[in-house]
Amino acid sequence: MSASTPQTVLMASGARRSRTSHALVQNVGLVLVIGLLAACIIGYCVLFVVTQHRFPGGFELTSTLDNTMPLAFAALAQTLVVLTRGIDLSVGGVIDLTNAVAAQTLTGGPVATTLWTLAILLIGAACGLVNGVLVAVGRLQPILVTLATLSIYQGIAIRVLPQPGGAIPPGFTAVLANPNWPTSLLYIPVIGGLWAIFRRTRLGVAVFAIGNDAMAASSHGISVKRTVILAYTLGGLASACAGLFLAANATAGDATTGDTYTLTSIVAAVLGGVSLFGGRGSGLGALFGAFVTVMVVNILFFAHIDPLYQTFYEGLFLLAAVVSANMIGRAVRGRR
Repeated sequence: MSASTPQTVLMASGARRSRTSHALVQNVGLVLVIGLLAACIIGYCVLFVVTQHRFPGGFELTSTLDNTMPLAFAALAQTLVVLTRGIDLSVGGVIDLTNAVAAQTLTGGPVATTLWTLAILLIGAACGLVNGVLVAVGRLQPILVTLATLSIYQGIAIRVLPQPGGAIPPGFTAVLANPNWPTSLLYIPVIGGLWAIFRRTRLGVAVFAIGNDAMAASSHGISVKRTVILAYTLGGLASACAGLFLAANATAGDATTGDTYTLTSIVAAVLGGVSLFGGRGSGLGALFGAFVTVMVVNILFFAHIDPLYQTFYEGLFLLAAVVSANMIGRAVRGRR
């Protein structure tokens, strides 16, 4: 067997660097949001120790996880749509509707609760299906369609639950948002695994393809209409999951509590490296972006920022984070 020549070694080393560089460019948004989350966790812990004179414990971990999961699913819903160069402003409305239905129906035994949970997921998927059909078949602008359906879903939610109330069974809460144990931690690898599977399916490939170039995707046999409809439908399903987690965490329902998730889901997705121009990003990045968004709120609370100004500083921080991440991402891609 002949020994490797210096030229062969250099070529192999260059190939490895090229693969590493390509992987970094493809996942730069995910890398940046993980770094940002680590910085937020450190800042939070420091402020917590300074103000509370102890390290965060199980209660803080559990409450943070339970508060993040609704936003994580909302950000995932937004990601599925944004990757197709669309946008879903009805995320908050679907959360309102499913949250209201959950508060009114999840009052029976385990069998009834399970059946109603499946029905609520189908309601969310149906809402997304309506959005997808109007966008893909009706050829209407996503921002106009979803803004209109946002109002419709909110109106139906208020009709279902005019006043905050209802009751969520303790068993349902224990499974999704157990206040005594960080069970929500188990759903993080589940989301990551499901996203990895989705990314490798024909639908996942099609979503990224039409986000990059719809005409080119169509010329390669991808059905753009079908893909867009399915993306919105899955987005509605993810929004329904957010509504269920929100209901479990609050142990009751509120037909307006999901309103804030419309904009924060976009923020979390962008923080996670999802491009608003479509075709680039990941659900895992959006998940970490949701954690960053919640951690910023926690940091401002323990920094004793006046509640009247918390939203100002929150928006300022998130804007700076998004701009910085975008600039770093462009710099990394430009060196490739």
